[in-house]
Amino acid sequence: MNIGIDLGTTASSVALWREGWAELVPNALGELRTPTAVSIEADGAVHVGAAALDLMAAAPDRTAAGFKRLIGSGAGVVLGGRRFAAEELAALVLRGLRDDVRVHAGVEPTGAVIAVPACFDARQRAATRRAGELAGFSSVRLIGEPAATALAYAWPDKGGRAPFLVFDLGGGTFDVAVAELGDGGIRLRAAAGDGRLGGNDFDARLAAMMADRIDLEGHLDELDECRRTALLSRAATRARLALSQAASAEFAVTLDDARLKVTLSEDEFEGATADLVQRLREPVERALRDAGLDRAGLGAIVVVGGATRMPVVRRAITRLFGQFPDSGCDPESSVARGAAIHAALLARDEVRIFDVCPHALGVETAEADGYGNVQPGVFSPIIGRNAPVPTSRVKTYRTTGDGQPWIEMDIYQGEARDVVGNVRLGTLTVPVPPRPAGEVTVDVRFSFDDGGLLAIDYTIPSAGVTRQPVELAPAQDEGARGDGLAGLTFPAREAAGHVALMARAERVHGEFVGNERSFLGTLIGRFLGALSARDPREIASAQVALSISLDALEACPAG
Repeated sequence: MNIGIDLGTTASSVALWREGWAELVPNALGELRTPTAVSIEADGAVHVGAAALDLMAAAPDRTAAGFKRLIGSGAGVVLGGRRFAAEELAALVLRGLRDDVRVHAGVEPTGAVIAVPACFDARQRAATRRAGELAGFSSVRLIGEPAATALAYAWPDKGGRAPFLVFDLGGGTFDVAVAELGDGGIRLRAAAGDGRLGGNDFDARLAAMMADRIDLEGHLDELDECRRTALLSRAATRARLALSQAASAEFAVTLDDARLKVTLSEDEFEGATADLVQRLREPVERALRDAGLDRAGLGAIVVVGGATRMPVVRRAITRLFGQFPDSGCDPESSVARGAAIHAALLARDEVRIFDVCPHALGVETAEADGYGNVQPGVFSPIIGRNAPVPTSRVKTYRTTGDGQPWIEMDIYQGEARDVVGNVRLGTLTVPVPPRPAGEVTVDVRFSFDDGGLLAIDYTIPSAGVTRQPVELAPAQDEGARGDGLAGLTFPAREAAGHVALMARAERVHGEFVGNERSFLGTLIGRFLGALSARDPREIASAQVALSISLDALEACPAG
């Protein structure tokens, strides 16, 4: 069985194709969205999802979220004194989603189509694929998040539709794509994005703005940086979500028995994030320009990603396009559904989505300026931005020095003329016969497949060398091979639900004072007692009582 996965920055979801429908799969808590968070106990026990997120404030040194932004960068994350590559943490989340499907469908999924942001570079895509392999999938394909959304939106083929734009603002990335229905499927005409813009950035701006306002006596400054950041981030997320439904919201944190709070208005939030909203414009304009369209030529604006629920973003979209967003897709499920549809089509050897390469790919060269000088550091594109995929392009380069033993070219992705403005992906070193300058040529081929992965090979015609494949050296920790996952264990599914409930209860207990905290403490004690007694009926009763009380308390924040 092949499944579709939306591996999000803040939350992930999984879907499978069954009985003609892409069905979202619930996790152990019965929820369709699993927070992309991991917490690791000292004994190696792994908690994924809501339990990990609720442990963030209490145990920030062994809990991580937002690591999707680090995939493929080489940066590691230290949890409980152990270093993990971001790919390894992503693999733990993916494994949890795989287990959810196994329990729900009664079948072990063997393959996965994982959606990635259009703005992901070649290394990030390769690292995401590696995460899927570490999670236990025998086959992993990638699909761009805008392509997955376009597939979910236009499935089944409704026909007669003008080109539409996918506007995908998630927790950590922003993607835009222009798509249209064509013969035999859906074709993306252009894609653009910002890999450092999402709901998390709005939360960070809000946390920075409100910290001084709620803490006039400097209590937060006495906390270690990890716990302070975790408390402020959670408060910011709650306030932002509340502002999606009301004109004002409470920004509050609880320290011991002190409740620090202040009221935030929607106008204040809009003013504080105006520059972030403005950054949404440039990728939209670039995608439309590359597609050869103006705003009037769009039939619909399809919004995806939880951050698009913010009124400030909805208003910006309406102003930008002169029309209201289309509500035909669920912003938080369409990517997973589209990935599942793609997985089902691939199983039938049927392709219905035709993507593009979102960035130019090429090498660093030196260029003569016409005055006898050579300018180094010039980007030479081999595959152009928004080239339809799969694609394979060749470009020829010559030696520049007498007796030169090799040609060495750094590989880049981006749009700037100077390579310093682009993303370096690796180095291509080609041994060549030592001959006079310019006599030896090398044909460099870049191939970008329909799974979003880059392959490189080269040919030296004068030396009879043909099609030598080149592997990009991964920019990642050694641990990304999976070594860091050794010795980790997942709790039983039933136990995972109990851990998640206790983590939530402890987190909410810390957010309240007075009678509410005392009452909740009694319920927590009863639940722990029932677990110790191992009486299923008592456990179920205590679990229901605790869950109902938590729901009620979170629906009515402390005053």
